[in-house]
Amino acid sequence: MMTEISRRRLLTAAGIATGGLLTTSFNAMAEQGESALASHAVALPQPGGEHAPVSGLHIQFGADASSEVVVSWHTLQPVSQPQVILGRPDGSFEKVVSAEMKHYVDGKSKQTVYAWHAKIAGLQANTAYLYAALHEGAAPEFGTFRTSPCGRQKLTFTSFGDQGTPTLGRLVEVQTVHEGKPSSAIKSIYINDNLGSPAAGDTTLGVERLTPLFHLFNGDLCYANLAEDRVRTWWDFWNNNTRSARNRPWMPSPGNHENELGNGPIGYRAYQTYFSLPEAENQTEVTHGLWYSFTAGSVRVIAIANDDVCYQDAGDSYVRGYSEGQQKAWLEKALAAARADAGIDWVIVCMHQVAISTADKFNGADLGIRQEWLPLFDKYGVDLVVCGHEHHYERSHPLRGQQQNSTLTPIHVSTATDVIDTTKGTVHMVIGGGGTSAPSNQLFFNPPRCRVITAVAERNPVNGKRRPVYVEEEAPWSAVRNAARAYGFAGFELDPGQHPGDDTTIKVTYYDVTGPDGQSKAFESFILRRPRRDS
Repeated sequence: MMTEISRRRLLTAAGIATGGLLTTSFNAMAEQGESALASHAVALPQPGGEHAPVSGLHIQFGADASSEVVVSWHTLQPVSQPQVILGRPDGSFEKVVSAEMKHYVDGKSKQTVYAWHAKIAGLQANTAYLYAALHEGAAPEFGTFRTSPCGRQKLTFTSFGDQGTPTLGRLVEVQTVHEGKPSSAIKSIYINDNLGSPAAGDTTLGVERLTPLFHLFNGDLCYANLAEDRVRTWWDFWNNNTRSARNRPWMPSPGNHENELGNGPIGYRAYQTYFSLPEAENQTEVTHGLWYSFTAGSVRVIAIANDDVCYQDAGDSYVRGYSEGQQKAWLEKALAAARADAGIDWVIVCMHQVAISTADKFNGADLGIRQEWLPLFDKYGVDLVVCGHEHHYERSHPLRGQQQNSTLTPIHVSTATDVIDTTKGTVHMVIGGGGTSAPSNQLFFNPPRCRVITAVAERNPVNGKRRPVYVEEEAPWSAVRNAARAYGFAGFELDPGQHPGDDTTIKVTYYDVTGPDGQSKAFESFILRRPRRDS
């Protein structure tokens, strides 16, 4: 009996049991009439057939997370009838949504990648859905999601940046060693050439242990620009993260390593193809999807693209200033709109490069962010900034204002580390322990100091890069740092309060990821609070 039960559980976990749901869904379409069934029917795989599978299944929220979701996947060849069958967890059928195609040609391999995005609107708030993504000849891939609640309701989200992949994707030849000495024999081995480590898989499962409503990914997703095979690296990234991203939106901001030479005018075409993110005013074919905002409950998340303002030359091409001020103009309007909305209590910015860091001999903080973004964060009272770029965890005291010196040192307004009033200042969290093989947690200045990139030198004729110019400053704004462990993520539990006039709070916990299967241990917890903004 136990053997039979175990087999059934295994089949269910493998998705075999969901085959019956697909039949139920098509039967439901049939009840609507033969014409409805004919317009949506696709041929399922036949033995011996060759068809592109549904790869890298993931979802994103639209601008209104209570009613809009995009289901996405990708292939290496064109497909027919890409669509999503939407239903409820009990298998009841809702509707079929056709997917739109995006594509890019990788500038290095000349391989064409096709992405399929099914935009689903009119969903019910705070509701669980089951879906199947499929196209002609492909086995359906299933996922679930929950829409955001409307208004002031509890919700949970997570965040990290700088992940890479846990896979070994590049084959190299190395000289063997015999009795401690190099030999003439050569052997082929696989390596990871995109700064990945096994922890890049552990952090994904750590997020899943918390089952958040959504995950904020603070840039430097898979470091494909460093890899010999960039397309394979993106495939490895999605194969790792679809375990979570098919069931909850992973909402990204672009990092410098999403800048891949030859992939569009400024290098972000792969990123822009794999994701379908909320539209933003005045974006162009070059800048679409690089910055956006969405609303979940009483939270407005604003994701921005820092390479537009950073001095550091850290991508495949130097693109500072590419939006010609369009992103900054949009950001100010988005922040003003968030603060004018009586239904929004929390304004959270997701970005990659940092305004604060106390790591020595790593990237450091960037003066461009302090010049362009921090005055806007102060003016409109941003509560929280989550970022990556530095491969460790640390956070600032609440910041408001800047010293009038060469580095525009942020001014901290409080030294409390347990309960923080964000109406007084913005808390910055560096959460760059997503899984790279180059952590920076052992590089902290002691006592805390900061290296700030204030300019770049002339282009190096050898490697073509602009060397950063650093100025050091004291860092009284530094609150908490984690030197002991490199990898982890943050969880955020929002409590809206019960009545007008109450405080609304976010309990923040940073988790060290300590082993396989997402094993995690809390490093610290603290509370962000502010008054509810009831109309």
